[in-house]
Amino acid sequence: MDSVSVPPNSLEELDKVEGDLHVAHGAKIRAKDSEVKVSGTVEYEGDCTFECSLSANSLRGRRGTINVEGDLVIERSIRIDEGSLSVGGSLSSRTVEVDRRLSVDKDLTVESVQAGGRLRVGGNTKAKEIDVGGSFEAQGNVEAEKIDAGGSAKVEGATKGSHIDVGGTFHGKGKVEVARIDVGGTFSTESEILAEELHVGGTARVSGGDVRKRIDVGGTFESSNSLTFGSINVGGSVSLAGKCEGGRIDVGGTLKTEGDLKFTDIDVGGVVKISGNADGDTIDVGGKLAIEKSLSLAGRLNVGGAAEAGEDIKAESISVGGSLEAQLAEAKDSVRVGGRIETVKGVKAARVEIGREGRIRGPVVANEVLLRERAEADDIYSDSLTMEERSRARNVYAKSVYFERGCKITGELQYTEEIRKEEGVQFAEEPRKTDKLPSPPI
Repeated sequence: MDSVSVPPNSLEELDKVEGDLHVAHGAKIRAKDSEVKVSGTVEYEGDCTFECSLSANSLRGRRGTINVEGDLVIERSIRIDEGSLSVGGSLSSRTVEVDRRLSVDKDLTVESVQAGGRLRVGGNTKAKEIDVGGSFEAQGNVEAEKIDAGGSAKVEGATKGSHIDVGGTFHGKGKVEVARIDVGGTFSTESEILAEELHVGGTARVSGGDVRKRIDVGGTFESSNSLTFGSINVGGSVSLAGKCEGGRIDVGGTLKTEGDLKFTDIDVGGVVKISGNADGDTIDVGGKLAIEKSLSLAGRLNVGGAAEAGEDIKAESISVGGSLEAQLAEAKDSVRVGGRIETVKGVKAARVEIGREGRIRGPVVANEVLLRERAEADDIYSDSLTMEERSRARNVYAKSVYFERGCKITGELQYTEEIRKEEGVQFAEEPRKTDKLPSPPI
């Protein structure tokens, strides 16, 4: 087997090389037919061009750019030191290592590819491992077990694999079906996502899909279509659309949804706004909770500021620091509100408590009711009622009542067991003891 050498800045026409091919700087090689076939290794130094397709056992280059205007088929490996590789057709090889830039106009098929700078593929990409120091850009579909890019990755087609690890930004136009995704800056996909875990340092935008285990985002997370998820943990804000269903949602700032939401637990530092129905176990909100339709919880509702629903609120217990508004507010255990309760149908619980100078609009039905100092209420149906100093109620229907000084009843009072009162209590009508109290409205 004889090696063939092509001198610098020359033009050589070749067909088959039974051995190695050595190409000097500035050389151009043409094929007698359409392809140059080398049984051994192609070696070059500097810049060179193949104005045809090329196949070989291996390719080695140093300091420069090799241009292959047709297809490049390498049986074993490609190694380019301090240089770049440009392929006008498709590239296939077992392994590819290029220190600088790798550009493939059509398809790339490899076991592993490493590019120190930029990797661009005009067609489809199929690999076990893609490792790029800078940016990765693919015009077609990408199927790879692992995509590792230090800077950015952009895929115009679908992306399928086991792991995406990108230091800066990832953008997928097609469906992203990857088990684990780690992106330091921004992750976005224009189609649905199917993943086990999504971890993003800055912002993540998806078009619905399924993240079966965990969504962890440092800044902002947005989904423009229906999403199922295991859990969501976001430092800033979350925006969801469509019917969404999952486990725990933990957000430092705000949570907004356009559509119904099913969940296990919500813990939000700022504001929650759900434009639909909400169904889950527990909600803890530091600021305001707004539900366009109904809220149903198996456990507690705890809101630091205001809680409002266009329809009903039902929970095991309800605790609101500011105001509570709903058609109906119902709890198996207790309803405790610091400022104001405003309902149409009423509030119903084992225990209802309104804070100092608070106001209840709508009927109250409970085993035990407590009006703190200078609080006001409409109609109260209860077993036990305690009204602290200078509190007021309209109509009271209770088994037993305790009034502190200065309380006032502006309507009627019916009771079945006892009244205890301090000085200065006022009644619009004389209290009436009865054997049976009126039925509560709820």
